Amino acid sequence: MSEVLLEVERGIATITLNAPERRNALSVAVRTGLGERLAEVAADDGIRAVVLTGAGTVFCAGADLKEIQAGVTGGPSIPELLAAIMDLPKPVIARLNGPARAGGLGIVAACDLAVAPDDVTFAFTEVRIGVVPAMIAVVLRDRMSPRALSRYFLTGETFSAAEAAEHGLVTAACPRERLDETVGGLLEAFRATEPKAVARTKSLLAELRGMPRDEAFPLAERVSAEFFASEEAAEGRRAFFEKRPPRWAL
Repeated sequence: MSEVLLEVERGIATITLNAPERRNALSVAVRTGLGERLAEVAADDGIRAVVLTGAGTVFCAGADLKEIQAGVTGGPSIPELLAAIMDLPKPVIARLNGPARAGGLGIVAACDLAVAPDDVTFAFTEVRIGVVPAMIAVVLRDRMSPRALSRYFLTGETFSAAEAAEHGLVTAACPRERLDETVGGLLEAFRATEPKAVARTKSLLAELRGMPRDEAFPLAERVSAEFFASEEAAEGRRAFFEKRPPRWAL
């Protein structure tokens, strides 16, 4: 059985890390499968959004330490996977089925949104085994507040879903029994959005991050003018005035 599964329903792709016996660690097989599934999703114009989740009781335990110890190599690197998620022209929601550790938190941070049951825990365990959370720091620095990031990176201590939400790592923490309802509400919202506008909004947010204001406003003005003049915007206005769903709504 594949170690990364893909299912598509009503414009939503669900990618599942499917190596529960290894806590969905980022082995060569898992990294390879995840890279392939992300490429498939990127190429499918019918997909509006992606849910990334895990099988079993753990979302992702991070790097596969057994493979590293054995010198096993191959597959896309963790930075390549994080970049693929961040650059995907569709929104990605991390649906945490269980705890996330170390590199697994890089996956969470790379996603546009993240929803966690309130009983899930998190930890950057790298410093406790003598290594540095270097690669995931690139994505975490833009998600968590600086003080919180310093604390949890430097101590390796475990923190709760509520703390993860407070510090910006996850979008929402909810009771486990409401996880599917919470994620489902976000997915229904994505089904109402125009795909090109969503893709450009996602890329624009990345471009604006850290850009000086005197550069950011001209870029934003060009993007705004381009999309206001598009056929999709014209259809959106017609749908609004005619009180009907736009043609792209699923």
